Amino acid sequence: MSTEDWLAETRTSYDTVAASYAELLRDALHKAPFERAALALFADLVHTAGGGPVADVGCGPGRLTGHLQRLGIDAFGIDLSPTMIDVARREHPGLRFEVGSMTDLQIADGSLGGVMAWWSLIHLPDDAAATALAQFRRALRPGGQLLVGFFVGDGSRLKTEGYGGHPMNVRVFNRPPTRMAGWLRDAGFTVEAQLLLDPPDQFPGAVLFAR
Repeated sequence: MSTEDWLAETRTSYDTVAASYAELLRDALHKAPFERAALALFADLVHTAGGGPVADVGCGPGRLTGHLQRLGIDAFGIDLSPTMIDVARREHPGLRFEVGSMTDLQIADGSLGGVMAWWSLIHLPDDAAATALAQFRRALRPGGQLLVGFFVGDGSRLKTEGYGGHPMNVRVFNRPPTRMAGWLRDAGFTVEAQLLLDPPDQFPGAVLFAR
């Protein structure tokens, strides 16, 4: 599948589910103490490294962008789906949200204090994921912080329905933490910690902290 094909399918799928996605996940963080802890640690690491803007890349309806802002982070959101961005702007009118692709970030070199990709690399094929990580590295200043969350496993599955039963057509990639950590090191990051998550009735996941 070409880059244009999977980008278009991802954009269309999330345009379709944007409203129901926002509603279904609005309070999900309240029931996820380990995820809240990871986000709080990330915010603390950004502050300790000198602060600066933080890009929530693949922000969806902006629920975690808003959470980072409440943690004292100068956060803004970027998402491939224009409809997701419309929802984010409506639900978080005081924050900045932009339509964009993580494989071609329109952000100046070395201008960010942090980047978060929270389960937003899961639809990217391997070569595109490596491209995105290189974009993150380019946009971060020296010592900048990166937080990456993803599904753990090996292989992929086709997601044809989700978030209220709406049709989707996106491939979901599961990756071992060792593979993701290797990609991060190849992109110029130092991996500092990982958190493995195995919530009931959900796919296992991992969160990696890097700088």
